[in-house]
Amino acid sequence: MSTPPTNPASPATHSAAPRSTLDAHPEHSADSPVSIHAMTVSYSRKPVLWDVDYDAPSKSLVAIVGPNGAGKSTLIKACLGLIPMAAGTVEFWGQSYKQARSRIGYVPQRESVDWDFPVSALDVVCMGRYRKIGWCRPVTKSHKLAAMEALDRVGMADYAKRQISQLSGGQQQRIFLARALAQEADLYFMDEPFAGVDASTERAIIGVLQELRAGGKTVIVVHHDLQTVPEYFDHVMLLNMRIVASGPVHEAFTNEHLHKAYGGRLTLLAEASEAVARAAKGGVKAPSKAKGKPKTKAKTKPKAK
Repeated sequence: MSTPPTNPASPATHSAAPRSTLDAHPEHSADSPVSIHAMTVSYSRKPVLWDVDYDAPSKSLVAIVGPNGAGKSTLIKACLGLIPMAAGTVEFWGQSYKQARSRIGYVPQRESVDWDFPVSALDVVCMGRYRKIGWCRPVTKSHKLAAMEALDRVGMADYAKRQISQLSGGQQQRIFLARALAQEADLYFMDEPFAGVDASTERAIIGVLQELRAGGKTVIVVHHDLQTVPEYFDHVMLLNMRIVASGPVHEAFTNEHLHKAYGGRLTLLAEASEAVARAAKGGVKAPSKAKGKPKTKAKTKPKAK
């Protein structure tokens, strides 16, 4: 008896189609809030990011730190499709950005926003509800209540009807954070949320970020203050065109990695070294932000006799 021919279209002879692009790269996890593979970004043919690979941990506060021009903001924007990649792949829980978009929130740099636009603080926060409301549909009472709750979480409920142009820089930053909270996302990208804010606003912001982490969210923050990294964050990525190091703060935020990332910029590295030493000793006291030379008593000339 002859053996029947094998059907080439038979499911037994074909492997199942990959669930995501990154299935071909087992070093990445489909459970990661964001997985980046071989990301390269160029401006006018000049690479800004080169061959970046990264998996973000779940339920964590992650700091992205590095010198000016290292590509920190570029990394976030490329993940969100705001600027094109020359190469690479980004997925969120094993899905494309388009598929996972409703689960992702974004707080851009304050300087990138036209704060003279004639809208109130409440209007701005309601914009965070548009994916739930739907385009060209009215903002219902329930969505306004959700927006007011977000304003209350950042201490800005009393300013709901205030024009955004009439708010201080720190208040504007809180409004943008409230807009992100109103999205009820699972993953947040924040581009320097602490830049140019006063101490009370900084405390309010980090309090909200810690609440998000406690609620099972992941927050990825472009951060510039090396001294506060061990106190504020669980994980850190040191970036300078490529990833120098990444992982839990106590493992990745070391003097060796900081020197590699910053290239011997002494003032920054001295501050970072203090932060590393405090973290090693288990200290959590916030560093003093006083600047300038210490005051000295003026010398008085002896009176003439």
